[in-house]
Amino acid sequence: MTTPATDTPAPLAPARRSWLRDHSELGVCVLLLALGVLVLTDALTMDVDLAQRGPVGPRTVPVVVGAGLLLISALLAVDVLRGGRGQAETGEDVDLSEPADWRTVLLLAGVFLASAVLIEPLGFPAAGALLFWGAAFALGSRRTDRDPLIAAVLSLVTYVVFNHLLGVPLPGGPLIGVL
Repeated sequence: MTTPATDTPAPLAPARRSWLRDHSELGVCVLLLALGVLVLTDALTMDVDLAQRGPVGPRTVPVVVGAGLLLISALLAVDVLRGGRGQAETGEDVDLSEPADWRTVLLLAGVFLASAVLIEPLGFPAAGALLFWGAAFALGSRRTDRDPLIAAVLSLVTYVVFNHLLGVPLPGGPLIGVL
């Protein structure tokens, strides 16, 4: 007859749990390794047209990034296994004992969602101005005399830079003929 105590696996020994806790940065190494393998696999299996071949093709940057991720993963693993540890988060000017400010988080999420929904019907200049002004409001700015003006100028400059200078088409909305 077996007892219920023998059917359950034994918990990790305190020494093993302490080793895992002391070397928790190895989880970052595994993540970097997996990401590097994924990037290299995608880069090396990429279809490349023969006309695009040259000294620097479309595979070059992903291969360099993937190899860099593998190298950083290996160097970090060696450092962690030799006893290196990352610095604890000091939080700079953030009081880590205080709870999260969910009002600000929800306001920012709402502003982002509203901007994403309104970008097609209103165009980027109007939706971007709403995004910039809403983010400033959610983060605590209450200057109603200058914030909307700054948001509008920032949105228009962003639209002009992306749409006209960089050639990235953004929806203009009702202002498409004016801009």
